[in-house]
Amino acid sequence: MEKEKTNANEYIKNIVSNLPEKPGVYQYLDGDSRIIYVGKAKNLKRRVYSYFSKEHEIGKTRILVSKIADIRYIVVNTEEDALLLENNLIKKYKPRYNVLLKDDKTYPSICVQNEDFPRIFKTRKIIRNGSFYYGPYSHVPSMYALLNLIKHLYPIRTCHSILSPENIREGKFKVCLEYHIKNCAGPCMGLQSHENYIKNIEQAKEILKGNTQKISKLLWQEMQELAEKRQ
Repeated sequence: MEKEKTNANEYIKNIVSNLPEKPGVYQYLDGDSRIIYVGKAKNLKRRVYSYFSKEHEIGKTRILVSKIADIRYIVVNTEEDALLLENNLIKKYKPRYNVLLKDDKTYPSICVQNEDFPRIFKTRKIIRNGSFYYGPYSHVPSMYALLNLIKHLYPIRTCHSILSPENIREGKFKVCLEYHIKNCAGPCMGLQSHENYIKNIEQAKEILKGNTQKISKLLWQEMQELAEKRQ
């Protein structure tokens, strides 16, 4: 029995020593090959090594480490990619120790509101009204980084006006400061078409799903088209 435990420890040490020093997601598996924990890391090797290089004060973490029989990992390009992949894998596998190690507090999610001209914002409430939700995000700064990235790439409105086609046709709105500082393209006054706005929303949703390569290609194509028009 002691020999088997020693062999298992050597097996884990070998995996950890060969982990890349790159961003990614790691998965801990138990003796029955069940995923019991999913985590993200800026540096996979350093993060996973930290689990095995010290005594953990939290009892649940100590128990988690004692259950690890295998480690899998996925390398990604950025920390943001790792965050998105981590959230997707936790949703898919619902690992036991991701639940046990969470606080009681509710982590925020990102909502793409179900409306004619959808808004994108942080929320802690999930309302079943046809809106899309991404998260929850245990690392709140990463969530804000995603929101800022989307805001930088797309002029998505932040106002609470009811932008129905009828209200826009009847001229019920005036552009606000967000339009003048180029954070919004003025859909409230028909200055941005519904088709163009929804195209931006769909691309933002791809980013929230973690499909950043697809968006990079789309943005590159749009840049090329703009360059050709200017020639």
